[in-house]
Amino acid sequence: MAELSLPAEPGPIALDPARTALVIIDMQRDFLEPGGFGETLGNDVALLQRAVDPTKTALGSARAAGLLVVHTREGHRPDLADAPPAKLARGAPSRRIGDAGPMGRILVRGEPGHEIVAELAPAPGEPVIDKPGKGAFYETDLDLILRNRGVDTLAVCGVTTEVCVHTTIREANDRGYRCVALGDCCASYFPDFHRVGLEMIKAQGGIFGWVSGSAAFAATLAAARRAA
Repeated sequence: MAELSLPAEPGPIALDPARTALVIIDMQRDFLEPGGFGETLGNDVALLQRAVDPTKTALGSARAAGLLVVHTREGHRPDLADAPPAKLARGAPSRRIGDAGPMGRILVRGEPGHEIVAELAPAPGEPVIDKPGKGAFYETDLDLILRNRGVDTLAVCGVTTEVCVHTTIREANDRGYRCVALGDCCASYFPDFHRVGLEMIKAQGGIFGWVSGSAAFAATLAAARRAA
C-alpha cells in the first residue's frame, strides 16, 4: 500500500501503513460502563462512551488495512506489588486500588472491570499491554513490540485524553515516534480537559504530534485500499 496523506491539524501527515500502528488506550469496563469504578467516583461514563463508536470505526479500518493494532489496560498484579504506595493511597479509603468494586477488585488484572469493553475486544494476535502506570511505555514491552515491527507512527485512541492518552503520546514523542491523536476516539470525564488536551498536542506546530479523527483516518485508509 502506498504512503498516504492523512488530513490533520496542524497540517496533514504522511502515513505508511506498514510503519503505522493503532494504539487503543484503556478502553476498560471499569472506566466506561455504568456501575463501574468510574461511575462510583461520581463521573458521567456517557462522556467516555462517546469514544466507543468512533474507535470502532478506526479499529475496523486499521484491521482492514493490515495495520498493527495494540490495546492497553491499566491495572496491577493481584498482590499489588507493582503499585507504588503513593498511588495506593490516592482516593477515598473505600475506593482505592485493590479494594472491592462493582466489577471486582479495582484496577486489578484479571478482574471483570479490568477487561476491555466488548465492542472493542482485541482480535486474536493483537497485542494487549498491561501497564502499571498512566503511560503505555512505562514498565512495558510496547516499545520493543513497535520497533520489532518497524513502526514509527502511532494513531492513538482511548481514555482519558488528559491522563493516559496524553502521557502515552508524550512518552512516544520522546522516543521518536510520530503521534496522531484521533480526537473523537478519545474522551474524558471532563470535556474541557479533553478539548485542551487535544489543543496541547497540536500546539506550536505539533509539539507532541497531530490531531485528526476517525472519519478522516478511515477514509484515508479506504482510499488507499481502492487504489492498490
